[in-house]
Amino acid sequence: MKHRIVVLGAGYAGAWAAGNLARRLSPADTEITVVNAAPDFVERMRLHHLAANHDLAFRTLADVFAGTGVRLRLAHVIGVDPERKTVTLTDERGGHGGHGGGGRLEGGGAHGQAELAYDTLLYTLGSSVAQHGIPGVAEHAFDVTGPSSALRLRERLVRLGAGGTVLVVGEGLTGIEAATEFAESRPDLRVSLAARGEVGAWLSPRAHRHLRRAFDRLGVTVHDNSGIDAVEPGRAITADGTPLAADVTVWSAGFAVHPLAAASGLEVTDGGRIVVDRTMRSLTHPDVYAAGDCAYAIGENGRPLPMSCATAGFTAQQATTAITARLTGREVPLTGLKYYGNHISLGRRDAIFQMVDADVRSASWYLGGASAARLKSAILTGAGWNVAHPTFGLPARTRRLTAAPHTGGVGAAAYRARAR
Repeated sequence: MKHRIVVLGAGYAGAWAAGNLARRLSPADTEITVVNAAPDFVERMRLHHLAANHDLAFRTLADVFAGTGVRLRLAHVIGVDPERKTVTLTDERGGHGGHGGGGRLEGGGAHGQAELAYDTLLYTLGSSVAQHGIPGVAEHAFDVTGPSSALRLRERLVRLGAGGTVLVVGEGLTGIEAATEFAESRPDLRVSLAARGEVGAWLSPRAHRHLRRAFDRLGVTVHDNSGIDAVEPGRAITADGTPLAADVTVWSAGFAVHPLAAASGLEVTDGGRIVVDRTMRSLTHPDVYAAGDCAYAIGENGRPLPMSCATAGFTAQQATTAITARLTGREVPLTGLKYYGNHISLGRRDAIFQMVDADVRSASWYLGGASAARLKSAILTGAGWNVAHPTFGLPARTRRLTAAPHTGGVGAAAYRARAR
């Protein structure tokens, strides 16, 4: 019987990892299935472009996995049972998707549930917008964490006439990029940014001044120290009760992971991220690995890696390397887990690349302006290309599995005890 590898999620981490595993492991020994709710690979870092009414081409996952032997199952994951080593799925799309682009596509019954068994699970379901329990966010705010929500925001912005007000909530990278993109694309709108602290305070002094000049150039009004405690139709209310006009409120105040992992019995953080060791393996269940936003991984500096596309790449590489090594009876090599810095788009023609030191503090050096914008564009293009060509540059499928792939001679219960 073939060793069944199931990858949950086909974002930057999952799609790349699945293709790499298919290339590294012999198809005579392994069967790799990717479960994803949507048929396309979504370049999440470009979704604020989509919301700003720019064209964004989507790659189908069937095309991404064409010729790799990876099975693609379009379904929603609603449960994980790491003791029984099964995943519960529901297919709300209905019917069978057929075969497309050489990638094997499996569909379930309409609105039905099904179980998918695995021998090794790679959990890469990512994250979504964090609402923090703020009243009115779910009912009245928009976000850019998924294609459907970005398209919903796009439709609303298209209908918004000149002089309309757009309030972006959140001082992180997503909030800054969204505010500057909207202001550049729609100079007829009044765009503002509300921050719980000071926007860009973590940047080096020169980069911080660059950011403020970009806000001024694009006409973005910044409300520092103005955390939002409620979102209402036509406005948002700050912690001190000040109303901020907002025909459209865009919520970008952080990310949250789905409670699915916590409900499964895997060890997770208070925020629900799966706690993994240096090889991206669950501390409590040796047949489960995690990568991307949903993994709580410690970097080379001893600090947790932040949720980011770069982290998705680092953790996916380590997870695939570890899975391949363990299944083929080799020592597990450690790949790099170093966070180098933050790259922030400020519209299409300006950007900031801020390097950080070993303690994740901003270094004095930064790159800004058109050069940084070109670099950011190249990074986005490269990230999408790497996912679309997951087997490029890798060796042929020459690695056969050992006779009995295992977890180092221990069962799940013993592994959990030993991990302590």
